[in-house]
Amino acid sequence: MAKARPVALPWLVLEAIGAPARRGVQMLLATAALAAGVLAEGLNPATWRRRTLRAEYRRSLRQAIVGGFGTVIITATLIGFGIVHQTLRWLSFAGQEDYTGTLLATVLVREVTPVLTGLILLGRSGTVTVVEFGAVKASGHLEVMEAQGLDPFTLLVLPRVVAFALAGFTLGVIFLGVALVTGYMTGWLTGLVVAPPRELLINLFGATDNVEFALFAVKLVVIGALVALVSAITGMSSTRAETPSHLLPRAFVRGLLGILAASALLSVATA
Repeated sequence: MAKARPVALPWLVLEAIGAPARRGVQMLLATAALAAGVLAEGLNPATWRRRTLRAEYRRSLRQAIVGGFGTVIITATLIGFGIVHQTLRWLSFAGQEDYTGTLLATVLVREVTPVLTGLILLGRSGTVTVVEFGAVKASGHLEVMEAQGLDPFTLLVLPRVVAFALAGFTLGVIFLGVALVTGYMTGWLTGLVVAPPRELLINLFGATDNVEFALFAVKLVVIGALVALVSAITGMSSTRAETPSHLLPRAFVRGLLGILAASALLSVATA
C-alpha cells in the first residue's frame, strides 16, 4: 500500500486561511438563496392555503413575541433610563433641548432599537430554532419528510422566517415606545423635564422624516427574517455528532454579525 504524501506547509497555511473565508461565503450564499425562496414562496397566496404551514406560522409568531416580550420590556426600560434620560439631562444642561429629537432619532430609532431587538430575538427565539432544526436533522426527520414528498423549506423554514420578521417589527415598536416613556418619566421625576410628553414627541417626529421611519421598519423586518434564516441554516447544516453546545455559539456569532452588518448596510444605503 502506497503511503500518503505529506501536505506541504504552504498548502496547510492556505487551507487555514481560506477555510473560514470559504465557510463565510457559503453561509452568505445560503442565506441569500433561502431569502430569495422566502420572497418567491411567501408572496404566493397559494402557499398559505396549507393548514400545517399556517399552524407553524402562528406557533412561531406566538413563541417569538411572547418569548421576547419580557426581555424587551426590561431592556427598553434600561435603555430609556440610560440613553433617553441622559440625552434629556445633558441637552437640558447645555440649553439645547431643541436637538432632543435629532439625537433620539439618530441614536435610538436608527441604530439602537433595531440592533437590540434583533439580539433579543436571536437569544430568545433563534436559539430555539437552532435546537429544533438540529434535532430534526439529527433524528433523520428531514430525510423522512423528503421521502414522503414534503418540502422542509415550505413547512419549516418559510413560516419561521415570516413569523420572525413580523415579531421583529412588533417587538421593535414596543421597545421604542417603552424606552421613550421610561426616559421621559425618569426625567420628569428628577425635575429635568418640565415640558409635556407631547413636546418630546413633536421634537422626535419633527426630526424624523418618512425615510427614517421607513428605514426603522425595514431594519426590524430584515433583521427579524435574518435571525430566522441564520438559525435555520445553522440547525439544518449540523451533523449528527454536533450537540447544542456546538451549534448555539456558532449561531450566536453568525446572527450577531448578520444583525450588525444588516443594520450598518441599511444605514449607509440611506445616508
